[in-house]
Amino acid sequence: MTEHSLIEAARVSKAWPFQEAQKLLKRYPNGKTGPDGGPVPVLFETGYGPSGLPHIGTFQEVLRTTLVRRAYEALTGGAPTRLVAFSDDMDGLRKVPDNIANPELLTANLGKPLSRIPDPFGKFESFAHHNNAMLREFLDQFGFDYEFVSASDRYNSGAFDPALTGVLMHYDAIMGVMLPTLREERRKTYSPVLPVSPTTGVVLQVPIDVLDPASGMIRFIDADGSTVEQSVFGGQAKLQWKVDWAMRWYALGVDYEMCGKDLTDSVIQSGKIVQVLGGRKPEGLIYELFLDENGEKISKSKGNGLTIEQWLTYGTEESLGFYLFRDPKSAKQLHSGIIPKAVDEYWQFRGNLADQPLDKQLGNPVWHLLRANGEGAGVGGDDSVPVTFSLLLNLVGVLGPDATAEQVWSYLGNYIEDARPEAHPKLGEMVRAALATNRDFIAPTLQRRAPTPGEAAALKVLDAALEKAGVGASAEDLQNAVYEIGKDPAHGFESLRDWFKALYETLLGSPQGPRMGSFIALYGVPETRKLIAEALALNAPAN
Repeated sequence: MTEHSLIEAARVSKAWPFQEAQKLLKRYPNGKTGPDGGPVPVLFETGYGPSGLPHIGTFQEVLRTTLVRRAYEALTGGAPTRLVAFSDDMDGLRKVPDNIANPELLTANLGKPLSRIPDPFGKFESFAHHNNAMLREFLDQFGFDYEFVSASDRYNSGAFDPALTGVLMHYDAIMGVMLPTLREERRKTYSPVLPVSPTTGVVLQVPIDVLDPASGMIRFIDADGSTVEQSVFGGQAKLQWKVDWAMRWYALGVDYEMCGKDLTDSVIQSGKIVQVLGGRKPEGLIYELFLDENGEKISKSKGNGLTIEQWLTYGTEESLGFYLFRDPKSAKQLHSGIIPKAVDEYWQFRGNLADQPLDKQLGNPVWHLLRANGEGAGVGGDDSVPVTFSLLLNLVGVLGPDATAEQVWSYLGNYIEDARPEAHPKLGEMVRAALATNRDFIAPTLQRRAPTPGEAAALKVLDAALEKAGVGASAEDLQNAVYEIGKDPAHGFESLRDWFKALYETLLGSPQGPRMGSFIALYGVPETRKLIAEALALNAPAN
C-alpha cells in the first residue's frame, strides 16, 4: 500500500473518522499555517472536569478524537497535528463527589477553584492536582499521545490574559449572545466573568462592571457586601462555561473538538462568542450519550452506568475501543451484557482485515484502532485468537463458579498447541475476563433441565457417536456428527435449532450456546459424555 493509494482511498471513505477529517481538509485545503506562513499543527482538543475521577466518557472522547486525528494524518499524508487534553481545574467546586476521602475538607471549600482546594487524599498540592494526575495516569495507561494543559496554569500564569482582555473589550457583544438564552431571573445576575473573592477565595456568580479592559480592571460586590475593584488577570477571575469554552478555542487555536449531545446548546453559543473574539469555531462531532440496559440515560447519581474498570474486568481493552468506534451519532447501551459480543466482533473484524481490499480496510474499525496510539501500526502479532469468547464462556459455565485459569488452560490444551497464557497473551486476557463474567453473571443463572424422552433418545445416540469418534476427533467431524443426529427424523426435531437448543439447555444450562463441535473438541469427548450421562440421569425414573 503506497501513501498515494492510501490518501486516495481515504478521501472517498465513508468511515466516520475520515468523514470528520474531511471537515479539517476543507478548513485547511493547503494545510494550516502560522503568522509567518509556515506550517503549524492542526490542534485537536478534549476537555476534562477534574471534580471527579476519569471515567469511560473520558476514554471514549479521547479515543474518538484520536481516531479523527489519525484519519486526518492519513488523509493528508502526515500533516502535523497535536492533541491537547484540557483540564477545567479553575472551576469552582459545586458539589462534594460521592466516595471521596475526607468529604468535610471539600465541604469546607465549596465554591473555590478546584486547584485551590486541599487534596482530600493528602497526596498532591490540591484536589485538582490529584485528579489531573489521575487523568494523566489514565491516558498513559492506554498509550494516548497528548499534551496536558491546565486551566489554572493558563489563568494564573497570564497566558490567557490577552484573550481575557478580548472578553472585556467585547463584553457587551458577548452579553448580547448570552442574555437571550437565559431566563429572566438569571439575566439579572449573569456575567461572563466570574471574579474570585479576595476575602473567601470563592468563585463568585455576581454582576460586574468593566472599568478598563487593558488593565483587566472590573468592579463587583463581594460576598460580604463590600465593593471590590480588582483585575481579572493572574488567576483573579475565570469565565462562565460557554464563554470560557469559546475563549479557550480562541486562545489555543483549537481546530477540532467533539462533545456529547447534552452540550449542543453550548456549542452554538460558544461558537458565536469565539467569532465575537475574532476566532473561529472548531470543527467537531456531537455524539449521542450512553444508555443503561433499560434504555435510560446514564446518571452518575443513579449509578446505572458501567465504569471502565468494570468493562476491563469483564472484557478487553480492544473490545471497548471497538464498541465505542461504531456509529458515535447513535445512542449506545452500556452494560455488562454487551461486552461478550464486542469481544468476539473485534476479533472477527481483526481476522478479516489482512485479506480485505484497501477501501474495505478503511471501513474496518480495527484499521483505525490499530493506528490510534501508534502511527503506522498495522496488522501483526496476534491477528486472531483460536477460541471465541462465547466458547470460553460456555466452557467456564460448565466448569462452575469456582473455575480457575489453570483448569481453563488445561481444557484449551485439547484445542490448541502450547496452551499457555505466555504463548497466547490475548487469549489469556479473554480467559481472565471469561472467568470474571462467569463468576458474577453466568454461573448464578445456569440451570440444566432434564431432557424430554425424545431428547434423551437423541442424547444416547450422540453419546454412542462420541464414543466411536474418540478423543482425537476434530471439531468439524464432531459438528457433523451432531448435525446428522439432529437431522434424523426419528428424533422428532422440527428443526436443527430445536436440537441445538435442547443440547444447550440440557448440557450447558443455557438457552443459547456455541458451535457444539467446537465445544466438544475444547471440553473433551470424555468430559462431554459425562455431561450427557448427567443429563440422562436427571430424567431417570426414581428407584
